Amino acid sequence: MTQLISEPILLMGGTGAIGRLSARALRTVYPDVTLLIGGRDLVKSRQVASEIGQAESVVIDPRADDLGLGDRRVGAVAVFYADERLAGLRFAQGRRVPHLSISSGVYEIAPEVATYMHSPNAAAIVLGYEWLVGATTVASLACAKAFSKIDKITIGALVDEQDGGGPAVTEDFERLSQMMPAALTRRDGSYVWRSKDDAKAEFRAIDGTKLEGAGFSSIDVVGLAAATGAPNVQFNIATGVSSSRRRGGPKSTEIIIELAGEDHDGRPLRTRNAVFHPGGAAPLTALGVSMIIERLVGLDGSTPTPAGLYFPFQVLDHATYLSRLQAEGGSIVPLDVE
Repeated sequence: MTQLISEPILLMGGTGAIGRLSARALRTVYPDVTLLIGGRDLVKSRQVASEIGQAESVVIDPRADDLGLGDRRVGAVAVFYADERLAGLRFAQGRRVPHLSISSGVYEIAPEVATYMHSPNAAAIVLGYEWLVGATTVASLACAKAFSKIDKITIGALVDEQDGGGPAVTEDFERLSQMMPAALTRRDGSYVWRSKDDAKAEFRAIDGTKLEGAGFSSIDVVGLAAATGAPNVQFNIATGVSSSRRRGGPKSTEIIIELAGEDHDGRPLRTRNAVFHPGGAAPLTALGVSMIIERLVGLDGSTPTPAGLYFPFQVLDHATYLSRLQAEGGSIVPLDVE
């Protein structure tokens, strides 16, 4: 593959679990791209940079306009934690380089949207808050090809009890659960907030086990509604034992995708599929992050993503994503319709 840029990719929070996995995913496909592992602890950043190879450690100063990097050139910025100051975004817009953030909730996007509106031609901004950064939407849109019209999309994300991720992931979940007790949902064409009993949900795992869950305000809801026109879209989440671990194997991650509508002959159609990754949520997230960065800066030899405001599924190449998912042992699994 032809690499079109020489500037390094800045990974803010690159010492965390998702940051490390994303760096390794980029390194696997692009061994020569330079990565800047940014964090608060220089010793830890140096350790991670050494592990990754072809990487440098930097200490991030979120209060400085230059993040403490001075005149150091950067090709793109990826942020792996809740950046309340928008330090990474301000830096990226000032340098006119692409920006990806994955930790905000749907209620927190206003500052990033406002920043984009102020300088819409600066560079690409990706709202990377889809569940596992594109895994849900790319798979849902692939499954949607069997339909001429979609009336209902129901997503069920299963988080294995042993799949906690790193400290930043834990902080994100705690923050989002406190700030978003109601679940953004599209119902009969209107956007509503499910709460209390209305937010309760249940769905079945890949192996058929019934799971008790609750509505979750994922930006996947609005992204899929806009992309498909479906008047009913909801996202639910449950914590429990993944199907692979129930069989005696290691933990995995599952995303159940249920679609209802009409096929291309106008007949009623319902499908049920699952996104599966044997490594759990973190490597699946890293796959999306690394591939978005790849497309933002044109590492794959294609034209870099132009300035704009994007969902992950608008940036990712879907065929390549599904191919790499399969190469990692993951897949879209057809399930029986209940």
